[in-house]
Amino acid sequence: MPRLRLLVIATSIAMAACSQSSNDNQSTPAPTASAPAASASTAQANPFFAASTLPFQAPPFDKIHEGDYQPAIEEGMRQHLAEIEKIADNPESPTFDNTFIPMEKSGALLDRAMLAFDTVTGANTSDALQKVQETEAPRLAAHRDAIYLNDKLFQRVEAIYNQRDTLKLDPESLRLVEVTYKDFVHNGAKLSADDKARLKDLNKEESTLSTQFTNKLLAATKAGALTVDDAAKLKGLPEGDLAAAAQAAKDRKLDGKWTLPLQNTTQQPALKDLDDRATREALFKASWDRAEHGGDNDTRATIERIAQIRAEQAKLLGYPTFAAWKLEDQMAKTPERAIDFMQNLVPAATARAGKEAADIQQVIDQQHGGFKLAAWDWQRYAEQVRKAKYDLDENQIKPYFELDNVLQNGVFYAANQLYGLTFKERHDIPVWQPDVRVFEVFDKDGTSMALFYCDYFKRDNKGGGAWMSNLVEQSTLLGTKPVVFNVANFTKPAPGQPALLSFDDVITMFHEFGHALHGMFADTKYPSLSGANTARDFVEFPSQFNEHWATNPKVFAHYAINYKTHEPMPQALVDKIKQARHFNSGYDMTELVAAALLDMGWHTLPADAPKKDADKFEMDVLTKDKINLSYVPPRYRSSYFQHIWGNGYAAGYYAYLWTQMLADDGFEWFKENGGMTRANGDRFRKMVLSRGNTEDLAEMYKAWRGKEPSVEPMLIDRGLKDAPEGNEK
Repeated sequence: MPRLRLLVIATSIAMAACSQSSNDNQSTPAPTASAPAASASTAQANPFFAASTLPFQAPPFDKIHEGDYQPAIEEGMRQHLAEIEKIADNPESPTFDNTFIPMEKSGALLDRAMLAFDTVTGANTSDALQKVQETEAPRLAAHRDAIYLNDKLFQRVEAIYNQRDTLKLDPESLRLVEVTYKDFVHNGAKLSADDKARLKDLNKEESTLSTQFTNKLLAATKAGALTVDDAAKLKGLPEGDLAAAAQAAKDRKLDGKWTLPLQNTTQQPALKDLDDRATREALFKASWDRAEHGGDNDTRATIERIAQIRAEQAKLLGYPTFAAWKLEDQMAKTPERAIDFMQNLVPAATARAGKEAADIQQVIDQQHGGFKLAAWDWQRYAEQVRKAKYDLDENQIKPYFELDNVLQNGVFYAANQLYGLTFKERHDIPVWQPDVRVFEVFDKDGTSMALFYCDYFKRDNKGGGAWMSNLVEQSTLLGTKPVVFNVANFTKPAPGQPALLSFDDVITMFHEFGHALHGMFADTKYPSLSGANTARDFVEFPSQFNEHWATNPKVFAHYAINYKTHEPMPQALVDKIKQARHFNSGYDMTELVAAALLDMGWHTLPADAPKKDADKFEMDVLTKDKINLSYVPPRYRSSYFQHIWGNGYAAGYYAYLWTQMLADDGFEWFKENGGMTRANGDRFRKMVLSRGNTEDLAEMYKAWRGKEPSVEPMLIDRGLKDAPEGNEK
């Protein structure tokens, strides 16, 4: 993913907006190379204006104030455009060294400011920062267009691209030329002047609306939290969760009440424990309708317009749909191929979900419940089915998954066994919020190689879900080593209580650390091609692959330790977890495929399609794709689908399924070659994790795996097909 694309994606991931009008934003002039430079006093006072002197050039969060971001972003854009204009105006004939090298080196101030800004606004935002986001979103979109649609610059890029076979470039440099050229074309470099002007307007409007969506959703999610004033309504919640709910209410100045904050997905963790059906229904509907109450936080009109804009963008660029444009440079290549891949999963997923629903309904009937299974009942009664079938209770498991122990003796331990990494916590590196921890990462030879930050607990001012990104990108050209972070939204325990995780939370930690490893192991010359700067339907491969080590017997035994007794998990309980591994797999796959097909539905609309009513369109898509099960709602509804309206996964949510195929097929290679060994880890690191986007990704996978990926391991691993005898995990 070229450096210019990194800037835009980083911006779209974390940028949110206040209630300032989009018309005000659209009229804001884009910065230009002739804009006044920052004064010497401003530059001296602003910590972004010079490279950080901290280890690994980590951002000095102890010196960064909210008022520092906007001046740094503005000056960063000014400097970046000045650098780009200098390259474009170079009177010398274009060469790789006088065009691509300075492009890779450009924008240093903007990178420093934006990487830190996106980190903080994603994980610890404020009203002031949201106002900056809304102001800067259209300006950043215009800045991006000022580069991609710079005709003189593109002429130089194109000239080198046309000569690439005669220039004797090394493979990574050749890859940079090809990827960058295609990216310019992909973003409109060959359009007419009139079409470029129209595209710029659309890009600015989309950026503004995407920013507004993110901010509306954050506010809607906070406002949608369920608060109750009678503890009896929360009967069934474990003691620790009840204390956390009381603390959440207290934090909102609702003393004497209990608050259940919403996570980003449709289903909510507390639903599996709540005895009271009315409370379950209220919590589910609070989640389901969070962004659909009218008023300032309703997102439906926003997403309806974004879908129209994206279809028009695609038409301008010569594509029938936004998805066709978006997937051209992905592994899947076409929306038809991605949709076909998903639709082939639907029958097995929904059939298994139907069987699971029948098991649940049987329990309800045996208890004389007198009601038909609804979405808000699934988690509760599925847990009872699991207990009955496997004698497995989530609350039996949690004491063995204390967060710090899982991190140090699970996640870090697996990385040590596979790759030889060691970790040392540092308390001298400034962080953006007191809950954040920092570890220095050492390679197998003891060399200091990276910094790793982790920010695991939910906050009202933190975006939902879990993610990884960089604060500093690796590049031998720039002489920088990686600074990466993981963010999650685990329930923060009440003071003095341990942070106990569900097994799903454990998997999330391993997943996000797989992304972190992709960033840490980056070993490329050019920042544009470094680390996780890959296609969306490849970038989730290392993370989903890393999930497999959470259940590796050696690793599991090392971290599944009771926090009270310090005893390992009894083998009988381990066996129960293993036996229940495919429990609820039909539900899990169905909700994921439903969301991914919903994404594709929005993004395969042609430009001449009439504006869609979000609620009706959502129902129509799910019905058409035969995945509209009342008791299995999509993992995300359109109105709170942050991945596709704010996080850069538009027409790309299928990537989670596609990379499940790669991850499960790839894990077969490890099983076939001796499992968790240093030799296998080193080979995977050398051939995949360190290479970023320096090779064709399909060929990279094939070279490492020895063949094309197969969907069979995915179907078996996800419980949709029986494993051959003797081939159980």
